[in-house]
Amino acid sequence: MPHIELGNDLPGIMSLFAFRPETAGPLNELAEVLLRGPSTLSRGERELIAARVSHLNGCYFCTHCHAAFAAAQLDEGMPLVDRVRSDPACAPVSDKLKALLALAGAVQDGGRQVKDHHMDTARAAGATDTEIHDTVLIAAAFCMYNRYVDGLATIAPDRPSAYTEMAEWIAVHGYRAASQPQA
Repeated sequence: MPHIELGNDLPGIMSLFAFRPETAGPLNELAEVLLRGPSTLSRGERELIAARVSHLNGCYFCTHCHAAFAAAQLDEGMPLVDRVRSDPACAPVSDKLKALLALAGAVQDGGRQVKDHHMDTARAAGATDTEIHDTVLIAAAFCMYNRYVDGLATIAPDRPSAYTEMAEWIAVHGYRAASQPQA
């Protein structure tokens, strides 16, 4: 049961966007730029970072959403996502992505937990300054999104198919379109 009367029964962050549409636009624009905009990291890789941070934060809704979003955009699908969520250092991803996931984990733990060795490892694995920047911003943004969703106790479906359906919609329409709640 949400902590405030939202006036809708939409799940997770979508209920908050419907409640305050004027905040939905900027928050969705940020997600669109970070997760779907031009980048040398694939959309699936960026969604993996969001899923990993959400997992570390214990945000059920965002973990399952972004896991489904990543799986929908990666050839290896949910088995890879599950391995990254549980143990990114042993997951079958590039050394660069492992380093960026470790960096994201440090950000999730607290911005001051990011140390020179995170940067050195990422750079040694081929990460650019833009990729490092975007990883830090994705991790920081998802700490905010996760706290927003959980801080107001939004509803999180327990049906895996609900997240798969959302992933299919986001893959086609993107986050900007999510600013306009669907009937």
